[in-house]
Amino acid sequence: MATETTKGRRTCIGCGGQGRKGALLRVVRGADGGVSFDATGRAPGRGAYVCSPECFAAACKAKKLDRALRCRLGEQDYERIAGEMTASGVRCAKED
Repeated sequence: MATETTKGRRTCIGCGGQGRKGALLRVVRGADGGVSFDATGRAPGRGAYVCSPECFAAACKAKKLDRALRCRLGEQDYERIAGEMTASGVRCAKED
């Protein structure tokens, strides 16, 4: 009998769905306080995960990203991070 483990699984702050760490997009607040998109998923700092650009937009609108990263972000920060996600070309693989 196999049991399903939650090790290595993360929760999207936008929709609450779960997925593998590598399948989600990570936003990180570094030690210097700067917030950016983490294309590698390995940058040091406090991270928050979203499963799609749509969930990122929803999380920004509801200020969920601010709460998850424990900092205040402005409109310019949200736009810059969204631009970094788009420019990286990284696509997420949404799981059920």
